[in-house]
Amino acid sequence: MARQPAHTVYGGAQLFRHDAARKLGDVAESYLESYAPTPADLARAIGVDLAPDLLEAVHARIRGKLAREPVEDFRIDFEDGFGYRPEAEEDEAAARTAEETAIGWAEGTLPPAIGIRIKPLAPEVAARGLRTLDLYLDRLLERSGGVLPDGFRVTLPKVYRAEQVAALADALEAFEREHGLPEGSLVLEIMIETPQALISDDGTCPLRAFVAAGRGRCVGAHLGVYDFTASAGITAEYQVMRHPICDMARETMLIALAGTGIMLSDGATNVLPVPRHRAAPDGPPLTDAEREENRASVHAAWRLHYDDIRHSLHYGYYQGWDLHPAQLVTRYAALYTFFLESLDAASDRLGNFVDRAARATLTGDVFDDAATGQGLLNFFLRGLACGAITEEEALGSGLTREEIETRSFARILEGRAP
Repeated sequence: MARQPAHTVYGGAQLFRHDAARKLGDVAESYLESYAPTPADLARAIGVDLAPDLLEAVHARIRGKLAREPVEDFRIDFEDGFGYRPEAEEDEAAARTAEETAIGWAEGTLPPAIGIRIKPLAPEVAARGLRTLDLYLDRLLERSGGVLPDGFRVTLPKVYRAEQVAALADALEAFEREHGLPEGSLVLEIMIETPQALISDDGTCPLRAFVAAGRGRCVGAHLGVYDFTASAGITAEYQVMRHPICDMARETMLIALAGTGIMLSDGATNVLPVPRHRAAPDGPPLTDAEREENRASVHAAWRLHYDDIRHSLHYGYYQGWDLHPAQLVTRYAALYTFFLESLDAASDRLGNFVDRAARATLTGDVFDDAATGQGLLNFFLRGLACGAITEEEALGSGLTREEIETRSFARILEGRAP
């Protein structure tokens, strides 16, 4: 299993710079210092009651993550975050962001994964989306010496027909041939934003057909919560992450794409943790009442974001979108509490599971629950990847470092066979 990002930060192309990830991390650190400087402050902010040692571990690991790797995946957005602008302006933005990406790749300032979201391949804007893609990739390879950054992918929004995915796959294949890139270098992910993307006109679920149309290039599927709820007729007040129709969409995607290796991502909490009051540069400082209102505003948005992420994790979604740097605090708070709360039980289960499986192999008994073993192993792989679990804690499961690095429960059993 390749590393799946814990989140994707979406930012308008007009704002992207090569050091965006570090700047976002700096802002997130300032929010943590201002609104949750201690473990107890964080607990009050997100509304949790954790053991003191667990809470201290979560707080410390958030600090470490924000300093070390604040953003795991960034999407340079030419769709909603950029809007519809004059042709020349989008052309310029495509070239400029490509140059910034190349600078970041050379200087090591990019996050582990990055990509662009183009406009939908709907008839009225398909040509614009493909032109932006072509301009961006041309300039990126020109500036990077023909090398794509690690984890690069192209996001296709508002997919409702397999032909749209096939068209993007065709464009990526043609670009690879033209520029001498290895086949399959350019990968894509799709966005599910309409009911028609889950149930087609003939009453079947088209998600597998979407993936097949990518001809091996499709690596991810993201739920677009707000377009999806709007398309289903939900009024704006109730277009929220935890609407029941979103749960239906999540589970449909989860079931339809099970076993394919497609990485699933949830959407974003659109209530942002921003203070209500800001002191003017030359004006008086904020009053105590204004500072308290700011704290209440940020904490309320943090609690909503935290609860939304925990809901996603409960439904088997380990990736989601973030829209504001302060959301990085609660992204990692939710992930780290999720993994650390279950660490001891998962360690015992995995260690016992490996022992039982090995004994069954030795005695010739049938052992047919390898999927459960892989699921337990994946818990540690995901926790390690996002910084929730340390290597020492993972080794507490009884596995060796080399066994964990295989990323395969079956291979671990093979290695323990006599």
